[in-house]
Amino acid sequence: MYSMSDLSSRRAAILTFIRKRVTEQGQPPSLAEIAEAGGLASRGAARKHVLALAEAGLIEVASGQARGIRPAGLRTRTSLLQVPVLGRVAAGPPIGADAGLLDTLTLDARLFATRPDYLLRVQGDSMIGDGILDGDLVGVLRTPEARDGQLVVARLEGELTIKRLARGKGGIRLLPRNPAYAPIEVRRGQDFAIEGVFCGLVRRG
Repeated sequence: MYSMSDLSSRRAAILTFIRKRVTEQGQPPSLAEIAEAGGLASRGAARKHVLALAEAGLIEVASGQARGIRPAGLRTRTSLLQVPVLGRVAAGPPIGADAGLLDTLTLDARLFATRPDYLLRVQGDSMIGDGILDGDLVGVLRTPEARDGQLVVARLEGELTIKRLARGKGGIRLLPRNPAYAPIEVRRGQDFAIEGVFCGLVRRG
């Protein structure tokens, strides 16, 4: 097994970036994001470094999965989770959410950076830049707290949406990852709460 000391400075930086994204944001980076963070010219160049890190046993790459790059050893063993599916969440303008239990799925824990409390089905395409597509099931860790930049499920005026959280001097904004959509400004006095943070997704064929 290789260690950080065996890597070039660029590959060590890429490995650190992958680990940080998974642990802090609950989502592996895309090849485009790895290329940007590593100062690489293309996704193809990023792929070569990713495959080299996988061959060294430092990361795992799941074929056929959106954002299927995981640090090796993040979990020491495979385990199965039973996760309830609750309603839907908007990736677009907020929509009302049915909080009732729709289904329960048994899933590999390695699909998620953190164990989710429940899944919500995505409706809309405002988060395609983060690899979240219409119809995906997103895993949500129930928490009222989130850091700036995290992917969150937020409740605004009684309706749910999934967006990136942006905290600033001007207040809170919920940012889409599709240029066709405008950020949502959370105005003072609105009924707003963070319901949870994103911790992975399931794409069913």
